[in-house]
Order: sequence, then structure tokens, then C-alpha cells
Amino acid sequence: MPSEPSTAAINGRLWGARARDWVDLQECQFRSVYETIFERLGLLKDAMYCDVGCGSGMAAAIASKRGARVSGLDAAENLLALARARVPGGDFRCGDMEELPFSDGAFDLVSGFNSFQYAGNPRAALTQARRVTKPGGQVVVLTWGAPERMPAASLIAALRPLLPAPPPGAPGPFALSDEGALRRFAMGAGLTPMRVEDITCEWSYTNLDAALRGLGSSGVAVRAMENSSEQAVNHAHSTALEPFRQEDGSYRVGACFRWLSALA
Repeated sequence: MPSEPSTAAINGRLWGARARDWVDLQECQFRSVYETIFERLGLLKDAMYCDVGCGSGMAAAIASKRGARVSGLDAAENLLALARARVPGGDFRCGDMEELPFSDGAFDLVSGFNSFQYAGNPRAALTQARRVTKPGGQVVVLTWGAPERMPAASLIAALRPLLPAPPPGAPGPFALSDEGALRRFAMGAGLTPMRVEDITCEWSYTNLDAALRGLGSSGVAVRAMENSSEQAVNHAHSTALEPFRQEDGSYRVGACFRWLSALA
């Protein structure tokens, strides 16, 4: 019997399906969040930095401009091709977060920007992040902010009826939004939690088509399309977007993220 596809194979297919729309319309919505985190951490020139779940390399490109030496891992080859084009000197590899292909203690900083929760075993993925971080180095976990403080939560919730039923007891998308849960997650991987902070930003789309293409480019949206239809996903997003429509036909959606820094 054929073996089951790995977590990387599944996520690689889902997140790489609409790579160009992700880069052009959705990934850019997170730029200010990454810039703020690097600024607050004081990311230095020549620091060894790895982004786990690096996607098309926007965070890596920002870090590279600050002088860091960057690496990254992702499951989607389509996205990695874009990351390599953005940062030609970077070391970008395809694989599983639970089995990082990097040496012990290789990095000063390792980040997981909205990525660890997509691993088949999030705790194992974070433990791997700790392994490849130098003793005393930092690991950053970024996740969704508390849903009651995040208008964009309605866009996430809109897809819930269109997705396959989760396994019993499976954590939801906001499972790590609770500060206590986030700190316990870090400690469970052998890390020492330090700061936990919230960062707000705004997702901006010029028109409905841009919004639907951007929101529809995530791996979660692609999975919902496979389980239902693209028409159903677009309808759900259109309905959820209506409160955020501006007079000129553009859309502005408030988003909130929670991030934790921890010592390896």
C-alpha cells in the first residue's frame, strides 16, 4: 500500500497552489509585523537567522537587508523558488518542520511566523527550532492575536463551515492566542519564555477581486476550496468582507498578532 503523504507534502501542495497571489496580495500584509519584531529584537548584522515556514521569503529578505545571514525552510517548492529569487545568498530548503535539515546550534535567531501550528506535531517542530538555535539564542513564535481584538478573525471563521471536520480535540486556529497557552507551548519544547506582545496591522486591498485572490491564496483557503468549491469560498469571504468595504471600493481589515520570544 502507498504510504501516507507527509505533513510537508500536504502543506506544500496547499500553500504552493496559489504562490503568485500569496506573494502579490497577501504576504505583503504582514510586512510591518515582521519589521517590528526584528526591530524590537535588535536583529544585528551578521546574525545567523532561520525562518521556519519561510514561504516566499519576505521575512528573510527583511532580515537580509538588516545584514543577517539568512536560511529558511518551507514545504512549498513554488514559494521557495520565490524566496531564492528574493534572497540569492540565502540557504532555503524544502522539508518538514519536525525534521529541520540544519545543524545543532546553527542560528542566533529562529522564527516561526504563523507556521508552527501547521505542523503535524507542533511541539516537535518547536523542539527542532530550539535544537538548531545556539544556547542563549532566541526563538520567536508568532500566532494570531486574541479573536475578540482582531476584526480579521471574522474572515478566518468564515471558512470553518467549508473545511473538513477537524479530529476530536484538535486545537483551533486561536489555540495559542492565549498567553498562558503560548508560554506553555514554549516551555514544553524546552525553551525559556521571555516577552509576549501584541502587534496590530491593517490588511488593505484595492478592490474585491484583489481581496478574494489574496485571501484565497492561503493553504487553508485552498483546502476549503477542495472540500467545497472556489465559488463557496469566494462567497464566504465576500460576505465576511462587507463590513470592511470603504467608499472607494477598497477594503481595510484590522488584524492583530501575538508573538513570543524565548531563550534556547
